[in-house]
Formats: sequence, C-alpha cells, structure tokens
Amino acid sequence: MRVIADDGKQLGIMPVRAALLEAERRELDLVEVAPTAQPPVCRIMDYGKYRYEQTKREKEARHHSHQVKTKEVKLRPNIGDSDFSVKKRHVLEFLGEGDRVKIICFFRGRENMHEEIGINLVNRMIKEIEGFGAPEGRARKMGNTYSVYVGPTHAKPKKPDEQ
Repeated sequence: MRVIADDGKQLGIMPVRAALLEAERRELDLVEVAPTAQPPVCRIMDYGKYRYEQTKREKEARHHSHQVKTKEVKLRPNIGDSDFSVKKRHVLEFLGEGDRVKIICFFRGRENMHEEIGINLVNRMIKEIEGFGAPEGRARKMGNTYSVYVGPTHAKPKKPDEQ
C-alpha cells in the first residue's frame, strides 16, 4: 500500500505491517483514504482530529444551505383589488426568500358554481409574478379548492417602494 505521512510527504509503497509500525512510532493512526486505488492509499493521521474537522465542515455546510419551504397564499373569488395586491406582495416576498408558494383559491357555497372566476384569479396572479416565479405544474381543482405551486426563478423581486 502507498503511505502518506502526517505532514503530506509520501513514504512510498510498503507492506501493511510496516505502515502500522510507522504509524505507531509516530503515535498516530493509519487511515485508508483511497481503497479502490492501485495500490490502496493510506495516510498516517490523528483520526479523532480528522473526524472532528470533518463533522465541523459538514455542520458549516448545513448552516449555509437554504431549506426550501412551501408557503401558502389563499385567495377567494370575490377578493378586492387592494387585497389582491397585498397577497401578490406576500407571494413576491416568499419567492424572494427562495421558498415555493402554493397559491390556493377556495370556494364556498354558491361560489362553486362560478369556478372560472377563481381560475382566472389564479392565472392573473401567475401572470403578475411571471418574472419572479414560474408554475411547477398545472393548476388543479381538488374538492372546493383550485391550487398551483409556484417556484422561484433567479430574478429577485424589488421592494414595494422600488416598483
């Protein structure tokens, strides 16, 4: 096996027994780092310190990653224009944070007779946020709700006072 010292220098190819004795002489561990290589590569290192640093790197990577959440915005067929603009602003905020948004229009009672109003409302919302989010599939009617998922695009929405 090929052996690499703790300071990064190659000690060359040696039998397993000799490599273990060398690691023991240095009071370190012999760790196999590339088992599929020909010959296999081992490194003399402090394994506890290596595991600690690896765990620390993984934790740091998780800290910097962003978990995508799904937010919901509910609409009604008889929503007013000002309320619609508030809902639109919420959708833009969520998309700006990198979250998915589920836009729902739900119907009650006789509103079910005029579901085209709700469909038009959801389509209007999709059209108005077009540069910032894109539908992730077709809108679906399930029971008394009409919904669609919208995912963020790379464009960042402007603040309401910049629009």
